[in-house]
Amino acid sequence: MAAIEDLSQQPLPTDQVGLLEGLCNTRAIRRYRDEPVPDAVLRDILFAASRAPSGSNRQPFRFLVLRDGEKAARAKALIAGGAQDIWGHKSQQDSYEKGSGSDPNSPKSRMARTMSEYVDNFASVPCLILPCLIRYREPNPAEGGSVYPAVQNLLLAARGLGYGGVITGFHWPVEAELRELLGIPEEVFISCTVTIGKPQGSHGPVRRRPLSELVYNEQWEQPADWAQDPPGTRHTRAGPPPRR
Repeated sequence: MAAIEDLSQQPLPTDQVGLLEGLCNTRAIRRYRDEPVPDAVLRDILFAASRAPSGSNRQPFRFLVLRDGEKAARAKALIAGGAQDIWGHKSQQDSYEKGSGSDPNSPKSRMARTMSEYVDNFASVPCLILPCLIRYREPNPAEGGSVYPAVQNLLLAARGLGYGGVITGFHWPVEAELRELLGIPEEVFISCTVTIGKPQGSHGPVRRRPLSELVYNEQWEQPADWAQDPPGTRHTRAGPPPRR
């Protein structure tokens, strides 16, 4: 057994990107190199995640990390099956092979290939993290505010250290089996899955809808004349068309 590294005296490393740059170019990374995520990197990423805000500063989030142990392998395989079922249904329902999807160079076709590769290789991702919420009251629509900021911190910290990841809900079809395997109590909400690893590709500017479509000024659907994208911003056509 390898010696456990003492990280208690090791400070956080210097970021590879600035804060605003990281916010604007942290892509969803679904393809990873066949490299483990070191303990020191996980410590730094999860320390950053643990600094997230939560209701009354209760910090009810917990992170179950799965890498290369026996239970980790079984959990990854379980979720891989759920991922393949969900993606298979979605790709048919959303006609990913029709329309622009029939063009192998279209964004829709590229996304379909990326997703297929991701779910097919889910069982071998370098690191799988289950961010969880320990419920201290009945489930309510606002409870995600005490766990999802930590998930975003996690992804941004990974980006800052040269890693990448993506959030999914692929655990949902196999949640009961996952709870039994990993001993997760019923009162704990498994909020999502996050896969982490060294990107095969690269991060880069994300494409979103224009800011002018997303920001209102003092009244619903009242435009804000200052809500203008910076120079060079590239947009996506994903999502529902804006209301006119």
